[in-house]
Amino acid sequence: MDKVIIVTGASRGIGKEIAKLLAKNGGKVVVNYSNNKQAANDTVAEIKKTGGIAIAIKANVAQRNEVTALFNETIKHYGKVDVVINNAGIMINKLVKDNSEEDYRKQFDVNVKGTLNTLQECASKLSDNGIIINVSSSTVKLMLPTYALYSASKAAVEQMTRVFSKEIGRGISVNAIAPGPTSTELFLNGKSDELIKKLISQNAFNRLAEPSDIAKVVLFLASDNSKWISGQVLPVNGAMV
Repeated sequence: MDKVIIVTGASRGIGKEIAKLLAKNGGKVVVNYSNNKQAANDTVAEIKKTGGIAIAIKANVAQRNEVTALFNETIKHYGKVDVVINNAGIMINKLVKDNSEEDYRKQFDVNVKGTLNTLQECASKLSDNGIIINVSSSTVKLMLPTYALYSASKAAVEQMTRVFSKEIGRGISVNAIAPGPTSTELFLNGKSDELIKKLISQNAFNRLAEPSDIAKVVLFLASDNSKWISGQVLPVNGAMV
């Protein structure tokens, strides 16, 4: 896989695992982060330790000028951008009546506007025959209490995926993945053992996904083997929904 790949939100969790697996398979990776420089540098160090190629670039995807700089810096360093994986995301779990304006803004700024910002950069800066992979969530279909704003933001990502796949042209494919419950800090934070067990019981394998389960699907979508798939949302949830 001789491709230059930007992975947003790649300093931890699913994004980190995606970055590591793609680098292991020959990708030249950009580990994007917004705050945790140390974690991003640790991810780069792990990749380099196993013979991979990676750099870390700071950018808040909610800020268009920072996304522009992310793409420009990637092109300056590697010469091109072939694959963009929109993994950066924020999740705040509250009942609809309890969400604040700030809760709404945070999730839609990163999850929706952040994806829009990268898609707009891809329109002119992604290589011909490139690949875009957006990260949605299986919560879009689950109607889980306290997930209204988060799942609404991910539903917006899914619809942008479908429409943009027909707009961008140049042989570029655009897809999204919709992971189910995955063993990451983002998912586990604030959840009781009882709730986690309940969610686990709803899939076919009676366990949480590991970040590597998600990364392996991304590896396929980031390869040329997937090129006839575009405008789709792939559920990656062990038959949960």
